[in-house]
Amino acid sequence: MSFWETITGSDLTREWKAFEVRAAALPADYRAAWEQIKAHLFAYGDFTGRNLTPIVDGALGLLEETAADGQDLQDVLGDDIAGFCAALAGGQGARTYRDRWRAQLNRNVARKLSRLGG
Repeated sequence: MSFWETITGSDLTREWKAFEVRAAALPADYRAAWEQIKAHLFAYGDFTGRNLTPIVDGALGLLEETAADGQDLQDVLGDDIAGFCAALAGGQGARTYRDRWRAQLNRNVARKLSRLGG
């Protein structure tokens, strides 16, 4: 990956387009699950989303394998797709971007308050 690709994000665009091409080959119910997985995983992404590409690749691979094997989607993902995505991102305690922003805001406010009080 070149510096220019890193700055512009063109490498990510290429990867996500490849993911979407792969997902288009899935059966309809698997494509619907893919859309839900994407929606739930974005909350765990960093600013660029680069940390999600291996996770998304693995999730899409799982959907492709189970579709090829003819397994029931319910048996693979269960009833809770949000919980499935949380487990993929690092477990129930995985921090979302909101958690990181909230912590940063709290640190900044605490620093400002300590300067006023001191």
